[in-house]
Amino acid sequence: MNELPVLQARGLSKSFGERAVLRNVTLDVEEGQLVAITGRNGAGKTTLLRCLGGLSRPTCGTVRWLGQPAAASPCGKRLVGMASHETCVYPHLTARENLLFAARMYDLRDPAQHVGRWLSAVGLASHADRLAAQFSQGMRQRLALARALVHQPRIVLLDEPFAGLDTEAAAWLVDLLNELRVGRSAVCLATHDRPWAETISARVVRLESGRLVECAADDRKSGLPSVPLLHAR
Repeated sequence: MNELPVLQARGLSKSFGERAVLRNVTLDVEEGQLVAITGRNGAGKTTLLRCLGGLSRPTCGTVRWLGQPAAASPCGKRLVGMASHETCVYPHLTARENLLFAARMYDLRDPAQHVGRWLSAVGLASHADRLAAQFSQGMRQRLALARALVHQPRIVLLDEPFAGLDTEAAAWLVDLLNELRVGRSAVCLATHDRPWAETISARVVRLESGRLVECAADDRKSGLPSVPLLHAR
């Protein structure tokens, strides 16, 4: 383990006008660790992931990647791979073209090799030259995951990754998450589906009124109230 967490947030708050969405959130995610952020719709899970990924500037507080300020340099963004629940793949490009665009954006050597490996990994090799517009929701979700991971990021942020996946595809995603942990990535995902969060043996936290609370293992089994998350390692 590194001395410093791969992903670190301290005193993170985010407001939109007078509406406070995040309140003093503190979170560490170590290498090889998977953290599931649960909470009702509108609790701020997506906002938190966007702040952690450097896509949204917090009102106050700090985010660090490998001990350095988030997005301090263009190279820093190569540390992060993020997949939104809206997928946002380019519908008029093929699956292969979508991944090649991402691979070239990250200036990967031999982008075609990376793309071919990830098309196979997500089960889309036989659909590589089909337009993304022709894909089902589940297939688009797989493509979005491949795009987020094509550059082998150290930090992986996933927003509702189980949405739109059938049981077989969800089981595949569980295996992929386990592979990411073995590969020492720090993984943080947002989900409203608590049973899946427990299935993947993640550390589970919950957003309530903008604050993060830790769900202890015994609490998850018994349904007892969670305890406030003051500082997590």
